[in-house]
This record gives sequence, structure tokens and C-alpha cells, in this order.
Amino acid sequence: KIKRPAGACLFYGGWGGIRTPGGVAPTTVFKTVAIDRSATHPKLFYRRSLKPTVLFADRYPTVPAKRHERAYYTVLGAGCQFICWGKIITLANVRVYDIIVPTERANIKGNKTMAKSILVTGGAGFIGSNFVPYFAKKYPEYRIFNLDKLTYAANLDNLAECRDMPNYKFIQGDICDANLVDAIFQDCGIRGVIHFAAESHVDNSITGPRAFINTNVMGTTNLLESARGHWMDAPHRVKPGHESDRFHHISTDEVYGALGSTGLFTETTPYDPSSPYSASKAASDHLVSAWHRTFGLNTTISNCSNNYGPKQHPEKLIPKIIQNCVNWQPIPIYGRGENVRDWLYVLDHARAIDLIFHNGRAGQTYNIGGHNERTNMQIVNTICAIMDKKMPRQSGKYSDLITFVADRPGHDLRYAIDASKLERELGWRANETFDRGIVKTVDWYLQKSR
Repeated sequence: KIKRPAGACLFYGGWGGIRTPGGVAPTTVFKTVAIDRSATHPKLFYRRSLKPTVLFADRYPTVPAKRHERAYYTVLGAGCQFICWGKIITLANVRVYDIIVPTERANIKGNKTMAKSILVTGGAGFIGSNFVPYFAKKYPEYRIFNLDKLTYAANLDNLAECRDMPNYKFIQGDICDANLVDAIFQDCGIRGVIHFAAESHVDNSITGPRAFINTNVMGTTNLLESARGHWMDAPHRVKPGHESDRFHHISTDEVYGALGSTGLFTETTPYDPSSPYSASKAASDHLVSAWHRTFGLNTTISNCSNNYGPKQHPEKLIPKIIQNCVNWQPIPIYGRGENVRDWLYVLDHARAIDLIFHNGRAGQTYNIGGHNERTNMQIVNTICAIMDKKMPRQSGKYSDLITFVADRPGHDLRYAIDASKLERELGWRANETFDRGIVKTVDWYLQKSR
């Protein structure tokens, strides 16, 4: 049995449930916890904080032969979480997600059946929730750990198809928590990072830029430092067995600023961000590049154009247009709708990330674009025309809902990507034309609204 540390609550139970012995209420707040690092007891990682924190048991006294056998856990207090035997437990509000199958838990380090443990950050967001199912199905030999804070823009329902996958595990947590990030690297044996997690809505960056600096800059720094600490012995000296470990950072074409009526962004275009969002992403790009140059960390960066497709949050342009059509509400368009974006179908983006992560050259940046330049007015008129066919109204057309509103500050006129480097070096091509992809996208949102 594990000795109960002073001021801690001891939980016990197997797969059948969680109980608090001795009448200790799950809402009790504990401010101090002892750490037992002896060889016969689990090693626990946590912070002295009442904020939600994930705790990891690094090893067990014994590995049970059957799932119904009891296990003992030590936890911090109300509002905190811990991971043990395949469960995340949150005091005061018990939530259970499948994290680690217990019979596999003791073999995470040096697992012979799984080639790599990959950490995907922000995998419950729009692009991440399209990428993770694609990646988990394509590489069943990988263990994929999805770390997501679950902000308003994330949705676990978009990952429903992954819940029963044996190589997929979800962890709720914040990349701004350096202790948590490092514990995940340690406990899960992370050998690759695919970093989506970011605050990304430009309008929100104008009203509240601090969150963008914290997540996009400091969060990225935490990930880079954990990768460096676990994969590198010293600058430009990789730990034995970690030669293929890679950190891939997903970024945006907005870091390049605005284009005129002609020209394309290339990988050598000087950075010229216009908004707090794009400035924070530019900073994170520079950090990733610096960790490669200074420390020799194996990194790659991709800068993509505007994504569209299923699972996007309704605050974004295309899902907002569709949603407002369905609800017969005004469709707000900034300025005169003359802003131009290059649109990339989200699954084409997922394939590109896959190629760069596995085959891209270390220290390189790759632009990803769909070769689908459209003005915002072209986008809204296309969607309205599709809706006229799929959900015709007895009177009026959906284009009647278009309403012009004041332009936002720092609104770049035109973005367009030159993806020739990616196409030439790695053989990537966008499979989806905009005309096909936008119909698929409308169909997905209509199905969801029923």
C-alpha cells in the first residue's frame, strides 16, 4: 500500500469506479502534497496549484494482472487532475477520458510494438481534429498523444472516430504549463511533436492580445525546451537513439504581411505581420528556427494559407456564412469584400504536414497553399448559390443576407502562397479544387445542423 502523504486525499478503485475513503469529500481543497520518490512507490509529477493540473504516475509498485484489481492513487486537491491507469480524474467534477490502456502503461518507455510516441498539440481544434484521425489511421504503429486545452474553439466531438483507436490518447492540458509539458515528454516517451496549438482568431487578438502572446510564444517555448531537454545532450549533440526525433511547427501565411494585386509569398519573403495574432505566430516561427540553429534541434516549419473544410469553429468566415444562411441571419462582410485569400482544403493540409514531418529537410520552412485565390465576395456568393440549390427558399435568395460592415484594423488586402518548394521537394499536390471542396464543406455543415 502507498502511504498517504500529509494533506493529500487517497483515492482507490479500479475500472469499476472511483471512491474517496475515510469520508474525504472530493471538493476538499488540499494545499500541500508530499512526493514519494522511493523505488517501491509511484513517482508523481505536479505543481502546488489549484489550477487544473495533470499528474503522472511514472511507475507502479506492481502491474496488475487484471483490470478489476485495485490501484492506489495520490492526488493534489479540488479542481486538479491526474492520470493513472487509463483515467483522467478531476476532483469536484469527475470526468473520465481514455488515456492509457493499463496493460500497456508499464511499457510506454521503449515500447517495441509502437515505433514512435508523437505529441500533437491543439488536436481538438479545426485543423488538428482533421489531422489526428488521418494520422492515427495511416500510422497505427505510432502512439499519438493529443494535448489540448479545450478552449472555446476546440471540440472533442470532432474526434469521436478516434476514441476507440488503440494508438490514440487524449490529454486535456495547457502548453503554457511547462511542468505539464515536460511530464508528458517524460512519461509518454515523446519522439516527435506536431504543434498546432495556437490562439488564431485575428479579431480576438485585437481585443485581447495577451492570450496570443502567452499561448503562441510562451507555449511554443515550453514545447521547444522540453524537446531539447529530452532529445539533446548538448547543443548540436543528439542523445543516442533520438536522431530521428522531430519538432514540426504549423504556422500561417499571415506572418508575411500583405501582398499587392500580384505576387506570391515564398519561404524567403520577409516577415511583416500586421496583427497581434500574426506577430505572435511570427515570433513562434523565429523561436523554432533559433532552436534549430542554436541547439541543433531537428525542426521544420510550415506556413499555410487559409484552411476550409469540416469541423471549423463557426466564428470563421466560411462556417459563419453557412450558419447564417441556415438561420436566415445577416451575413457580415468586412469593407467591400475585396480581401483576397488563397484557400486550402484542410485534408490537403493534413497530407502536407505528414510529408513535411516525415520527409522534410531539417531546419527548413515549407509553404502550403491551395492555388485557390478568391475574394471574400466570391466566397460568400459561391456559398449562397450552393445554398439556393440545396435549401431553396420560397421567397428571396441567400445573397440578400449579405451585409457590409466596417473593416477591421490592420486587415491585409491579399495573401497568396507559392507552394512550389513543397511540390518540388516532396511531391505534394492539392487534391481538392475549391469548387469541389466548398460543396463538401457546405454538405458537412448542413448535415450537422439537422
